Amino acid sequence: MSRGGGYGEVGQRIDYVFKVVLIGDSAVGKSQLLARFARNEFSLDSKATIGVEFQTRTLQVDQRTIKAQIWDTAGQERYRAVTSAYYRGAVGAMLVYDITKRQSFDHMARWLEELRAHADKNLVIMLIGNKSDLGTLRVVPTEDAKEFAARESLFFMETSALEATNVENAFRTALTEIYRNVSKKNLVANEETDSSGNSSLLKGTKIIVPGQEPAPPAKAACCMSS
Repeated sequence: MSRGGGYGEVGQRIDYVFKVVLIGDSAVGKSQLLARFARNEFSLDSKATIGVEFQTRTLQVDQRTIKAQIWDTAGQERYRAVTSAYYRGAVGAMLVYDITKRQSFDHMARWLEELRAHADKNLVIMLIGNKSDLGTLRVVPTEDAKEFAARESLFFMETSALEATNVENAFRTALTEIYRNVSKKNLVANEETDSSGNSSLLKGTKIIVPGQEPAPPAKAACCMSS
């Protein structure tokens, strides 16, 4: 089990672990969104992320305990080699641009293409227009982003990591949708394998958290990355 910063008590039973990746150009605020969601922090002295890092936060979604493992990588082109392996095992992605930098929004199509080339086809994708607190400097109209999101079947929200606006909402929306997708997939899989004709409880690989007893046989399936 991976460990990282975040909320959640030691020894808490985890039902699912979901890997979510943050992608987008450098300096759009990906690391600040992560810090705000995982630790409720914001630093004005944030430096460019080198390589890859992740943090975790445990939260409740539909009465299940979800451990969100949020991965952050540098947006610079020279780290592109890091990102192809970075997508593996992800069930969600936050596609982030800066509302004050048109180029960061124009690059979304390229980031989305790369994401879809490397990640699972059922990936839940949230388009995020960050730095909504800088409204007077806006160069990306909200309508442009809404149109792009609708065309590409993405969720969309504008956020401010500085003011903590919509950060919690964006991550929770994505994680709730991931949970519902995984639950649906498990129910279909179990219905297909239940030859007796009886409705079966969710089955699958159980998560064993160090220091806890193994989960009972009827415990929910895990969507854990390698």
